[in-house]
Amino acid sequence: MNPTYSAAVLKARHEAIRWHLLSAVDLSRPVGIYTEALLPIVQSVYPDATHQEIRRELDYLEAREMVNIARDPMDRWFVDLTRTGIEFVEYTIDAQPGVARPRITQG
Repeated sequence: MNPTYSAAVLKARHEAIRWHLLSAVDLSRPVGIYTEALLPIVQSVYPDATHQEIRRELDYLEAREMVNIARDPMDRWFVDLTRTGIEFVEYTIDAQPGVARPRITQG
């Protein structure tokens, strides 16, 4: 990640990455997914994203009780959604601050 980004751009990046992570973990249901598989998904949008950045955003989502993270002895993280995470991704609860969930629009 380039450290010359403005604070507003970094905030938008963090929030967008969190949405991409929630969406990808939702697609892995009911099994869950390892962080190694999440990195290329996020890198398709942000090519300079790192594994550490993915973990930092997942840690944030875990603190918000949107994901569960199982950490194994080899330091691999296995992620799945909580009930709140599922409801958030499925638009059944209001948007949470800190995650850039797209608005549903009808045309």
